[in-house]
Amino acid sequence: MEKRKELIVSAIENGTVIDHIPADKVYQVVKILGLDKATHPVYLGINVESKKFGTKGFIKAADKYFAPEDVNKIALVAPTASIIEIKGYEVVNKMTVQIPERIEKIVKCFNPNCVTNKEHDIATKFRVKYVDGKLRLVCHYCEKYTSEENIEFI
Repeated sequence: MEKRKELIVSAIENGTVIDHIPADKVYQVVKILGLDKATHPVYLGINVESKKFGTKGFIKAADKYFAPEDVNKIALVAPTASIIEIKGYEVVNKMTVQIPERIEKIVKCFNPNCVTNKEHDIATKFRVKYVDGKLRLVCHYCEKYTSEENIEFI
């Protein structure tokens, strides 16, 4: 007898599926999107078998759609993720996240002396740069680098 190898997860009528999240980043994505405080159903899959990635994670958020700045947050944490918007059980939009060239108002500068940490009415701005293959955010004001492991979302 042949064994089934598919994972069956309840469909959502309306909302967003974030798929292809690195398995070790699922909880971080939940937190940065505030889904840990959600009042609507949120389904998580962690260490799910993936032909493309070995293992992956996913999040299904019923009745929730994400603004562009939220998608940018996802891209910084999980650059392999895809966003699937669903309405009436049908896929209405699907996209792969992309890290933008500039990040504004969503990440705190790592430098405690940066003007954005001293004057709270100044919005943060960063250029995205890769140094030795690693993501770095370069502050527009103080030019200090914030590495991927030090990113703190506002």
